[in-house]
Amino acid sequence: MERKCTSCGKSLTNDSSSTIFNCPGCGKQEINRCSHCRELSAKYKCPECGFEGPN
Repeated sequence: MERKCTSCGKSLTNDSSSTIFNCPGCGKQEINRCSHCRELSAKYKCPECGFEGPN
């Protein structure tokens, strides 16, 4: 399965500065962030619990 950025939907395939972590709210859902969205501090929302970040 191809991983995509939770914020913008961009593929993380060739993005060496991307990050993947479990949702800080529920710990169940994987949050994927591309380097561009990380740099901009773009908002993301967990589809499992509705947690929004970054705080």
